[in-house]
Amino acid sequence: MSIRRLLAIALFAPLASLATVAPAAAFSINVSWSGTAKCFDSQSPAISLSSVPQGTARIRFVMNDLDAPNFNHGGGTVTFSGQRQLAKGASSYRGPCPPNGQTHRYRWTAEALGADGNTLARAQQVVPFRQ
Repeated sequence: MSIRRLLAIALFAPLASLATVAPAAAFSINVSWSGTAKCFDSQSPAISLSSVPQGTARIRFVMNDLDAPNFNHGGGTVTFSGQRQLAKGASSYRGPCPPNGQTHRYRWTAEALGADGNTLARAQQVVPFRQ
């Protein structure tokens, strides 16, 4: 294989994989802690959805504590049928519970999934929670 062909593959191969997931800016979420119990609430908070890609069948959510990365808060998957708001308790998870007087930062990741399970877009939001 020629050097020119190898360089072309090295330069353009990463671009091919980028085309499979829509830009994160196109799909966004807004998480509200309003009504969340102080510690380990099992009901997910209300989540607003914007610019959900066409063809989305389900949305998968995961919450990670950036200040306690080894603690598994889990996540869930909900059926998407065009709604712009997911009510509190739409999925189960293990809610925030930072030590008393401390604020932890929680990163919410949402993936819009097509009917075939492929990720169409990904959105993230970091939301602080104070105990």
